[in-house]
Amino acid sequence: MKKRVVVTGLGAITPIGNSVDEFWNNLLAGKSGIGYITKFDTTDHSVKIAAEVKNFNAEDHFEKKELKKIDDFCRFGVVAARQAFEDSGLTWEKVSPFEVGVIIGCGMGGVMTIEEQHTILMNRGASRVSPFLIPKMIPNMSSGLISIYLGAKGPNMTIVTACASATHAIGEAFRTIQRGDAVAIITGGTESTISPLSIAGFANMGALSQQNDNPQAASRPFDAKRDGFVMGEGAGIIILEDLDHALARGAKIYAEIVGYGLTDDAYHMTAPAPEGEGGARAMKMALDTAGISPTDVQHINAHGTSTPLNDKLETQAIKTVFGDHAYKLAITANKSMLGHLIGAAGAVETVATIKTLQENKVPPTINLDNPDPECDLDYTPHKPREMEVVYALKNSLGFGGHNCTICLKKFEQ
Repeated sequence: MKKRVVVTGLGAITPIGNSVDEFWNNLLAGKSGIGYITKFDTTDHSVKIAAEVKNFNAEDHFEKKELKKIDDFCRFGVVAARQAFEDSGLTWEKVSPFEVGVIIGCGMGGVMTIEEQHTILMNRGASRVSPFLIPKMIPNMSSGLISIYLGAKGPNMTIVTACASATHAIGEAFRTIQRGDAVAIITGGTESTISPLSIAGFANMGALSQQNDNPQAASRPFDAKRDGFVMGEGAGIIILEDLDHALARGAKIYAEIVGYGLTDDAYHMTAPAPEGEGGARAMKMALDTAGISPTDVQHINAHGTSTPLNDKLETQAIKTVFGDHAYKLAITANKSMLGHLIGAAGAVETVATIKTLQENKVPPTINLDNPDPECDLDYTPHKPREMEVVYALKNSLGFGGHNCTICLKKFEQ
């Protein structure tokens, strides 16, 4: 019999709060974290807005000599992991470090570090490139450093599937515990890609919103006037644990992971497959592995990027899987406030989904002022909703055709 897997700790560094409580309260309040970019001069850029992490002082969390070795994406991940581990109540007196793993999603790694060191290479020569370039830039350093700082010595890997990275990481952590390879996994995602090259690249491919004049209204999932996503950054970390182990130590339990689905479109490098068929298969797989029917689900935390194609095709995918029940679902798009955290998006949005199950509150989708006729489901516009949520899905869809869905359940012993 497969082991049951529960959530026992949460951590979050986001554009709308640097703790789970601050993040959650601002999400319910409909507070946008999007503003003008402060990390670099945007004079020559067509896109001048992003959702930056605010009031995060790395020196509060790391020794100064360590900071020059660590890119922001790892800083965010380590701090969120510390929050989640402390929240879980786990200590090395209660569990062996060899039984605790780390599985993290990261889509792009140290982009800003690469740009900075390339400038040094071009202007000052090869001998001046930092010896810390490689460990600072590689995406897998996110899981490596979390293990180093926390001491977890079990299964360890970083998953890179673009915008689906964190949700895949959570799903693989779920499977790792189910099969008995660890009793707990520190999992989630982290990302920091608000850099000149990254913004220019996404903008020039037409992926980003050009609504510079009104930053807080630029991310408009499912709205007829949506024109692209807004880049975000941050980290979301959760502690997954074998239920028997959690109960034996008297842990508080937030929710249970019960299903996981993953597919690929095999269609296009950046565009979803027609009618969102790959995303639909991922949702169906998550429901099947959870052993539930579509009508058992009350809530979906959508990928909801605010791009013309994603929102229309994700809506079609939901209709394919849920039929008439699709119109009874309370759907939300956290990216309306957070922007798109790329490899961290699925994790931060999973934290929100877990809080929804715990508190029976669905956060709003803000800026949904002009409903798109092709996006005609209930996206919880403008205001949060109090309702009983027993089962919820979290969708993530990534460049390369990667589709991932996890199914979460309100915990019942």
